[in-house]
Amino acid sequence: MDWGDLRVFLAVARTESLSGAGKRLALDPATVGRRVARLEEATGTRLFLKSPQGYALTEEGAKLVPHAEAAEAAMTGAAEALTGGVGAGLSGQIRLGAPDGCANYLLPQVIRAICDDNPGLEVQIVALPRVFNLSRREADMAIGVSRPQAGRLTVQKLTDYRLHLAAHPDYLAKAPPLTGLDDLPKHRVVGYIADMIFDKELDYLTRLGAASPAMASNSVSVQLHLLRAAAGVGVVHDFALPFAPELVKVLPAALSLSRAFWLIRHEGDAHSARLGRFAALLAQGIRREVQRLEGLA
Repeated sequence: MDWGDLRVFLAVARTESLSGAGKRLALDPATVGRRVARLEEATGTRLFLKSPQGYALTEEGAKLVPHAEAAEAAMTGAAEALTGGVGAGLSGQIRLGAPDGCANYLLPQVIRAICDDNPGLEVQIVALPRVFNLSRREADMAIGVSRPQAGRLTVQKLTDYRLHLAAHPDYLAKAPPLTGLDDLPKHRVVGYIADMIFDKELDYLTRLGAASPAMASNSVSVQLHLLRAAAGVGVVHDFALPFAPELVKVLPAALSLSRAFWLIRHEGDAHSARLGRFAALLAQGIRREVQRLEGLA
C-alpha cells in the first residue's frame, strides 16, 4: 500500500471532498480522484460514497482511518528524527485554534515568545468562537473551554482563569445604584448572543438572570469594546482587563467566576516530538501569561 495514496485518502476523509483535499495537498481534484481510485483498486474495497454533500467514508473506509493515521504519525516522526533532535529549534507550520478571548489577549504574547526562540517556526492562530474539528485537521491543536468527552483526542489542562463584572466609570455614574446582584435587572447588560454559545461553560449570564442582554456579540473583543464605550455592565476575563484600564470591576465579592482552558490534540499526534514540544511551550506560556495579567487586573 503506497503511503502517498494513504495521505490522499486521509485528506479526502478529513475534508469530505476532492477539491478540499486537493487544496491541502497542492493537487488538482482529478489527481486526487485517481489516487483514491488506485487505493480502492489496491485494497479491493470501496472507501468512499459520493453524495451531493461530498465524499463520505464507507464502513471499510472508516476502518482504514486509524491505520492511515498511524502511518502518518510514523512518517512525521521519521521526518522529525532526520531534521533535528530534541535540542534543535522548532520549524515548519503549526495551526492553533482558540476561542477569541484567548486568541486576542493571551496568544499574541505567548506565540511571539515561542517564535522568537524558534525562528524557523510558523504559527497560524485561528480565532473563532466555536469548537474545532481536529479529526478534519482544521487545526493541529486547539484550545477549548471545556474537556471534550468524545473523539480520539488527548486533552491537557492548561490553566484556570477568572472572570468578573466590569463597567466604565462613566456608565456607573449615570446608571442606577449597583450595590448587589439583585440590582442587575435595572442595568444595561453587555454579553453574548445566547443562541450562538458553543460551550455550556460560557453560559454565565443565566446565573445572573440576564440571559437576554441589551447589547450582545459572539465576540469577546466586541463585548469588551462595548464596555469601554460605557455601554453597560458585563462579565470580563480578568486577563483582558489590563487591555482596558479604564474599566473597573463591579461587585467582585458577589460574583467571581472560574473557568479553565484545555489543550486538545488529535490522538494520532501523541508520538510527534515536534508538536509535543510546541504544546509544552504553549502550556507554560499561557499559564505564565494568565498569572501575569490577572495580577495586573
